[in-house]
Amino acid sequence: MKEKKHPEKSSEKKSTSRRDFLKKGLLAGAGTVLAGGVVGSFNAFAQNEDTIYVLGSDMKVLSVPKSQVKERNIREEDQMQKEGREGIPGRKWIKVIDLSKCKNARLCMAACQNAHQLKPEQHHVNVLRMDRGGETAPFFMPKPCQHCDNPPCTKVCPVDATFRRQDGLVLINNERCIGCRFCIAACPYSARIFNWTEPKDAEKYKNVEYDVELNVPQKKGTVSKCLFSADLLRDEKLPYCVTACPNGVYWFGDENENAVTNGTTKETVNFKKLIKDNAAYVLLPELGTKPRVYYLPEKDRLVPFTYEGSTEIKKEEH
Repeated sequence: MKEKKHPEKSSEKKSTSRRDFLKKGLLAGAGTVLAGGVVGSFNAFAQNEDTIYVLGSDMKVLSVPKSQVKERNIREEDQMQKEGREGIPGRKWIKVIDLSKCKNARLCMAACQNAHQLKPEQHHVNVLRMDRGGETAPFFMPKPCQHCDNPPCTKVCPVDATFRRQDGLVLINNERCIGCRFCIAACPYSARIFNWTEPKDAEKYKNVEYDVELNVPQKKGTVSKCLFSADLLRDEKLPYCVTACPNGVYWFGDENENAVTNGTTKETVNFKKLIKDNAAYVLLPELGTKPRVYYLPEKDRLVPFTYEGSTEIKKEEH
């Protein structure tokens, strides 16, 4: 994670000409971004101790507190966002979740929250307590975004903020998101969350450059979701949740290579054989969304189900 530094600006009087300012190269080769939003393309031409004056794209002079101005490396940032939107060529990421091994450790949730600036009540992956009814025993089921090959969420976004990449990942750009929440309504897996309030550690992250593959910094009024740890995949590492699990629940890999690796044991196996031999399934296949998350059934569980909370829904008392 890379923090952008505020440019060092020398003190100049308000009367400094635009030509003189540019000669000193204070903003040469870079655009300038105001905290809270980009004000198109403009040039700074004068400043005093506390305020900088800039010429907006509409040729109007704007007065901006210096504390809200930071230098932006347009070439580097745009390239990062472009790569984040295109994905990694030749890859087809896949996840397999073994329900027989989940003990509800919830370390996958914690690792995800730490990576993505989420509060304890916010989840990109949630471990659900499942019960098929009758005499069957309940079990735990981690549920992240399913990264569908035919995702309904991307089709309803009016501003192209959420999209599917060539490597199968469905991401969201919170700098484009307008908070309409159409994608939340369209997702049949309830895999998206909305930032109703300021994100965790907002002050700490305020000068951090936005990374679409990490979706950090988070932003109030936008949607967030599981990214399959796209930032780590670019570095050829397993996702945060996969390596955090101590019980061997998660397998992750590349469908094109027909191989998945267990995040706990680091064992790599044949993907198609793993899902065939264990009768793997996907969630809600009848919808035609074609999820990229496979589940191995909760058979032959390594541990008996233990849960200290209530297993019955009690009637409300008034």
